[in-house]
Amino acid sequence: QVQLVESGGGSVQAGGTLRLSCAASQYTYVRNCMGWFRQAPGKEREGVASIDKSGSPTYTYSVMGRFTIFRDNAKNTLYLQMDSLKPEDTAMYYCAARRGSYCPLIRAEFSYWGQGTQVTVS
Repeated sequence: QVQLVESGGGSVQAGGTLRLSCAASQYTYVRNCMGWFRQAPGKEREGVASIDKSGSPTYTYSVMGRFTIFRDNAKNTLYLQMDSLKPEDTAMYYCAARRGSYCPLIRAEFSYWGQGTQVTVS
């Protein structure tokens, strides 16, 4: 079973930048399908971005052009670069992993989750 540990959250002003990291205990997951999800108070957890085995990313529409998902296989780490942050990006951000090459940005498809890191944009 893979362990996922997020870091990099914090409080920033609108227009600011943050980079989230997710360290995985097993390299096999980093090299397959991983994703970032977020959950704001009172809302459902939603997909933000995912990256498949070939490195192809998928983004939810609201973050396109502002967020970038990428990974460093040598460090077993997934990243989410967040630029031009908006107050509506405020949420707890979760890293997730799933087995297999199929890589949809759908919460129910991911089996492994981190504890989350808080992002607050004011």
